[in-house]
Amino acid sequence: MIIGPRYKIARRLGAHIFDKTQSPKFALSEARHEKNKKRGGRRGTRSNFARQLLEKQKVRFGYGVAERQMRRYIEESSRRVDGKDPALRFLELLEMRLDNTVYRAGFAASRRQARQLVSHGHFTVNGKRLNVPSYQVKQGDVIAVREGSKSSAFFEIGKERLSLAKEPNWMVVDESGMSITITGTPTTESTESIADLNAVIEFGSR
Repeated sequence: MIIGPRYKIARRLGAHIFDKTQSPKFALSEARHEKNKKRGGRRGTRSNFARQLLEKQKVRFGYGVAERQMRRYIEESSRRVDGKDPALRFLELLEMRLDNTVYRAGFAASRRQARQLVSHGHFTVNGKRLNVPSYQVKQGDVIAVREGSKSSAFFEIGKERLSLAKEPNWMVVDESGMSITITGTPTTESTESIADLNAVIEFGSR
């Protein structure tokens, strides 16, 4: 998925959705916006359609999900498996992607970097090498850095970042073994979403 100029995309969406989005520049532009709001200025009112589209774009660019994948996730979320809330199911599908799991655990500085690491075959799932970023992990899965990759400069340097990372409560990270064990599923209380997922589902259900 081609992302493009990340700062401009984040500025247009009005949300810091990327992990490396020229943070000082973005923060400065948002500070100016807040100042203008206090003076009575505004970006303009949005229709419900425009608001839902904006939320969908936040998810697409933030998680690096293609349009076809988005439609599939929305359709699957709307089926209400086991009576589960569609927004919660949608959150699970996004968060439990293999690339996002690698990012959340601290093995990568951004989802984009995590996707690249997975695509290059640096990780295994339950002992089998896997290079599909969109692969859905599940409770009980063990994701680990491939033995041949552990001695690489990237992972040697990344050990400090890994020790500082705060993994979510649905996984356990073994720093010494460089592995992740999935112990549960994301919840709306434990995982802060980058967008209004209900609005995204409503948009996709039109």
